[in-house]
Amino acid sequence: MKNIILSSIYAGNIEYYSLIYNADNIIIDVSENYRKQSFRNRCEIYGANGKLNLIIPVTKSNNYTPINRKKIDYFENWQKIHWKSLESCYRTSPYFEFYELQLKKLYNNRCIYLSEFNIELNNLILSLLNIEKNIIIKDKYQDNWGETYSDLRNKINPKIKSAHLSNEYSQVFQEKYGFLSNISILDLLFNHGSEAINYL
Repeated sequence: MKNIILSSIYAGNIEYYSLIYNADNIIIDVSENYRKQSFRNRCEIYGANGKLNLIIPVTKSNNYTPINRKKIDYFENWQKIHWKSLESCYRTSPYFEFYELQLKKLYNNRCIYLSEFNIELNNLILSLLNIEKNIIIKDKYQDNWGETYSDLRNKINPKIKSAHLSNEYSQVFQEKYGFLSNISILDLLFNHGSEAINYL
């Protein structure tokens, strides 16, 4: 039995969903402190000029704000910007239109907290991938997780080069910039639809 603890992140990369797919039980910890320059509020997609970061703006607070208390900043219409970016990057991909309505509806939701949006998007992605797992959302701080769970909360980080190399698959701008590995699962989903699960 493989039990893991993960952070709540935005449109996680292929490694993140590979860990979920291959685990038996998953805890997503939303009580941990928010960290700047992490995947908690950013994801990487494949744009016309190469790798593109989408970053959810958050309100300023102290360094010890739990992610489930970290508020999204709506001063700029980041949802519209992110959705337009996804459209321009993936409109010509084979499966974008199959998932467009469900994802667009989510991007029109005005969630207060970052973890709330991340969880809703994660649930939708898992549903689109047809992945059913026992996932517990932990919203109260816990210091000791015991030996039965592997703590992988800091494993997926933009500052750490991942050892996870996803198998190559066709991407919209691959002929221009080559294959970009381990970017957001949305890239894999839009390019390969229900077959995406085979790459995990």
